[in-house]
Amino acid sequence: MIVKNIIFDLDNTLYSPTSAMDAGITRRMMEAVADFWGVDMEAAVALRKKNLPRFSTTLEWLRSEGLKGVEAYFKKVHPDNEADELMPDPALRPFLESIEQNKIILTNAPREHADRVLKKLGVTDLFSAVIDIRDCNLRGKPYPFGYKLAMQKIGGSIDDTIFLDDQYKYTDGFEALGGTALLVGNKNGTHLSPDSAALSGENPPHPGRTVRIESVYDLPKILPAL
Repeated sequence: MIVKNIIFDLDNTLYSPTSAMDAGITRRMMEAVADFWGVDMEAAVALRKKNLPRFSTTLEWLRSEGLKGVEAYFKKVHPDNEADELMPDPALRPFLESIEQNKIILTNAPREHADRVLKKLGVTDLFSAVIDIRDCNLRGKPYPFGYKLAMQKIGGSIDDTIFLDDQYKYTDGFEALGGTALLVGNKNGTHLSPDSAALSGENPPHPGRTVRIESVYDLPKILPAL
């Protein structure tokens, strides 16, 4: 495989899942779930764990249950000062500059969150575009539309593009298209439910595959083997 293009997930892929930002996003998301259902945090966590495998995001699940205030949800989960939770990574920019492939971001977060993260990390200009959850009609990864839109934007195909993400169900979605995905780290959640709507209607040109790497910094070692 000749890799010409790389689609990057944002959160917990470009930065470590041990970041305070991950904890902050999760806490605020659980608060949104608790507020919607009128339950305490423990019950909110249990409800989300039970229902999320059938949905692309917490937002998609809550919308299926009647949530209307999407923009209010975004503002709660991703406040203006959220970048304060993220530590700079001076090594990231030179590392990304050393990767010659075309690079694009595909995130299930809103664009304003992506802009804050990329600015804090000092790498905004190294990506050709950002595909966010609104671009995907609020149904992001693992639905095929987001991956295909990213490949279209970057001028790539399933045979010359790889996808990096830290979650099984999102690498599952790219693999289901016949693509090569890299699963980052060891906090990878659960696999995509077999009855997920994200898997319906696809007829891949060939089987896909997923390869595990410890961090985004392992890219140079794995690329020649792909």
